[in-house]
Amino acid sequence: MTARPIAVVGASAAGLAAAETLRRSGWRGPLTLIGDEPHLPYDRPPLSKQLLHGAWEPEKLRLRTEEQLAPLDLDLRLGTRATGLDVATRTLTLDGVERLACAGIVIATGVAARTLPGADRLTGVHTLRTLDDALALRGRLTNGGTPASEGVAGGGGPRRLVIVGNGVLGCEAAAVARELGHEVTVVGIEETPMAAAVGTDVGTLLAEEHRARGVRLLTGAVDGFDTTPAAPADGPGPQVTAVRLANGGIAAQGGGGSRLPADTVLVAIGSRPAVDWLTDPALDTTDGLRCDAYCAAAPGIYAAGDVARWDHPAHGRPLRFEHRMNATEQGMAAARNLLAELAADGTAGPADGTPAQERRPFAPVPYFWSDQYDLKIQAYGLTAGADRVETPVRDRAGRRILALYGREGRAVGVLAAGLPPRQIRALRAVVADPLPWEEARERVAAATAAG
Repeated sequence: MTARPIAVVGASAAGLAAAETLRRSGWRGPLTLIGDEPHLPYDRPPLSKQLLHGAWEPEKLRLRTEEQLAPLDLDLRLGTRATGLDVATRTLTLDGVERLACAGIVIATGVAARTLPGADRLTGVHTLRTLDDALALRGRLTNGGTPASEGVAGGGGPRRLVIVGNGVLGCEAAAVARELGHEVTVVGIEETPMAAAVGTDVGTLLAEEHRARGVRLLTGAVDGFDTTPAAPADGPGPQVTAVRLANGGIAAQGGGGSRLPADTVLVAIGSRPAVDWLTDPALDTTDGLRCDAYCAAAPGIYAAGDVARWDHPAHGRPLRFEHRMNATEQGMAAARNLLAELAADGTAGPADGTPAQERRPFAPVPYFWSDQYDLKIQAYGLTAGADRVETPVRDRAGRRILALYGREGRAVGVLAAGLPPRQIRALRAVVADPLPWEEARERVAAATAAG
């Protein structure tokens, strides 16, 4: 009888980390890595930065080459979609046909980009989540324009780019497009860019940076698109010519009426966890795949990365992060805990006979960064959902800021830009284990004074 494999669903940073950890931790049985894209695992953060700008080519994003993957002895299924999971038997359905019975499963399917009704049928309207998405948008921004028409830039000139959504992704793409010389308008339903992620004070600083670079920032809701027939070489669907705004106009700085002329549109209105294929009622897929503190969604089934919503021991509530560092760390933790479970129930153990490790709760200190122009923003802990924010350092002229985020009387997050690296690293300890607010304030003051 052929041994059942461990399957990792998602050839992502989290999925790759899980697969490598499984081998490193002693799994010698079959190991299947399943990815719905045709590409080897690659890094996603550069998609909206170096790749979109043209500074990097796709090969530089690759996390491992084929030669580097060879020692893992993977059954590598690229271009294959998981379409179902029977929890009781740990059986995956692939592409709606093949059944794969597994000893254990790590789900690392990430998230999918949200879009607007009808946007996927239009030429010139893009999302930015995958490598192919990024290359398609880069092609619009680095090649000549389309033939001139009403509201559309003529060939060879700057694009008129409208970015729908003023969160982190929209702001990063806006920075790249301005550096490439395009006309950029960002429209979002929140008055302050990135406010939901970093708060109003930090968002205001970033807004000033974008305006100083020539980005037009507007507040409003998008109602649809104006189009014109596309040239055969440009695409199969109608060519976008403008973004229509709801309620006939904009409540925003700069005014502008109800139509924003555009020949290229990026829809950056957030993402949704890739859980549509998980229909077994034994799983809770509310805002991601619900897991316990060990990243387990069910016996023998674990999750990691953007798709996982797990009980964070330090914060006492379920959390889900779309952060690059978390993807790798959680992929490793999920793999180790899965192996510990399989060893405990006698399914598998380390090949060298060493005692199996016990499962451990996954309790990371979240970290994320965002590069916009030459400004690098770094944050530890939780910055979204805070009920208290203070900015002990706010130097607009020096482009420096430090923000402390609190929730229910404790400091849970800290963000900095323009500070020395040593100071930024010292801030991590302030929120590693949520401290009482006043104590955290004192430690932040000491950390910045020591710089």
